[in-house]
Amino acid sequence: MRMTVFGATGGTGAHLVRQALAAGHHVTAVVRDPARLGQAEHPRLEPVVADAMDPDAVAPTLAGRDAVISTLGPRTRGEGSVCSDGARAITTAMRAVGTRRLVVVTASGHVVDGGDGPFTRAVVKPMLRRYLREGFADFARTDQVVRDSGLDWTIMRPPRLTEGRRRPYRTAVDRNVRGGITISRADLAHAILAALENPASIGHTIGLGY
Repeated sequence: MRMTVFGATGGTGAHLVRQALAAGHHVTAVVRDPARLGQAEHPRLEPVVADAMDPDAVAPTLAGRDAVISTLGPRTRGEGSVCSDGARAITTAMRAVGTRRLVVVTASGHVVDGGDGPFTRAVVKPMLRRYLREGFADFARTDQVVRDSGLDWTIMRPPRLTEGRRRPYRTAVDRNVRGGITISRADLAHAILAALENPASIGHTIGLGY
């Protein structure tokens, strides 16, 4: 599969690029600094420096690709619109070049649904919304941009991300995972690739957790 990855030098993106290359995929990594990729000499890795917020700049990186993955996220707490601005640019460019398959990572924290237990609904998530208001608002906007894109989308909704090792994890379709309060970035990357290759995930959100 030929895929384009946004956020390829971030915590999740780096795992995703490594796992995708190991699985035999061709990866175009849209980055600010190719040196941060760490494996820029890989024969199936194409680093491209482009502004992820500019549809015209990213369109050439999407043409002819089988899929696009966004793991974009803020580098600092004050960057309150990185995910949604990136999603708008990416979906606009995808429609322009005719690439349809899209997987975007947001989070589970801004969503309260039947997968959450009573304590999480009543205490944990109201507390998180108070302290992470801007980030959660950005995730909510991103979800809406992706849903309205008209593309073949999947939204990944992980809980708190860790640097832990790969181990068995749980997923749930269109709901959060009960009691799933963490997942490693390595396992999130694995789940992204699994969803990408599963047509049944199109048009759905995927909750994750241990």
